[in-house]
Amino acid sequence: MSFLKNKYHKDIIDQKLNNLNKKMKYSFEFFPPKNIDSENKLFNSVIKLNELKPFFFSVTYGANSGEREKTYKIVKKIHEKTGVITAPHLTCVDSTTLELEKIAKFYWENGVRSIFALRGDSNDKYHLHEMYACDLVILLKKIADFDISVAAYPETHPESTNSKSDILNLKKKIDAGANRAITQFFFNTESYLRFRDNCIKNNINVEIIPGILPIYNFEQLKRFSKMTNVSIPYWMFEIFDTLTDDLVAQKVIGASIVIDIIKNLSEEGVKNFHFYTLNQSDIVYSICRLFGL
Repeated sequence: MSFLKNKYHKDIIDQKLNNLNKKMKYSFEFFPPKNIDSENKLFNSVIKLNELKPFFFSVTYGANSGEREKTYKIVKKIHEKTGVITAPHLTCVDSTTLELEKIAKFYWENGVRSIFALRGDSNDKYHLHEMYACDLVILLKKIADFDISVAAYPETHPESTNSKSDILNLKKKIDAGANRAITQFFFNTESYLRFRDNCIKNNINVEIIPGILPIYNFEQLKRFSKMTNVSIPYWMFEIFDTLTDDLVAQKVIGASIVIDIIKNLSEEGVKNFHFYTLNQSDIVYSICRLFGL
């Protein structure tokens, strides 16, 4: 009888997962490696995650020109190895219009058709920004018909005064020609759903793709949270504070939390997810395979 009951429960779970994964797509973000060992690790992750047939890859970078060049080389190499659309991040901080036009033309002429357009952050906290992501989207669209992703903030941007101004800024970017928005990571699904509802109310009619950050190390996550204005629920502190010396357990619990986030959002109609991989693949790969990819 116990066997039949367990089989019945497994059948229910399998059916639920099957219903969820029918139309789910994933994209994955990487950052440029600092040395050859890190590069080998990065491309091992790329090859592994490529098995999941991702919607696209993206590659981050810093504000200086050396980082931009490194980003382009990684973008080119990923695309050559996988054939998957690979979008470089492009920021307008500390760059002139002429410099950005030159970069955009270079990307287009070298086959890069997708860009993640961001304002970027300056090392000087008192820096007065002359250009914003909206201006960058306008510039890119004047150069060529790029496919453009922009950032969104369910829990407000760290420099924002309120959620309404965040929505208005996002609308400017979409009205300028951005094709989709990808959110900062979050752990409260209600924050994302409220944000998505507010976007609809304000006639933001593009897909708002949730950004998903796997939990590899809770101390690392707390540092990320302070930098990004992302709130960590109290119950997560209660769980992880008992696991400070057990990174394996942290990864297992972290994976379970991410699985619940994806499951809950998928039941609310979300079908695309963007993973901030931190150049690692095992946990992300396992999570995606669980959902049937």
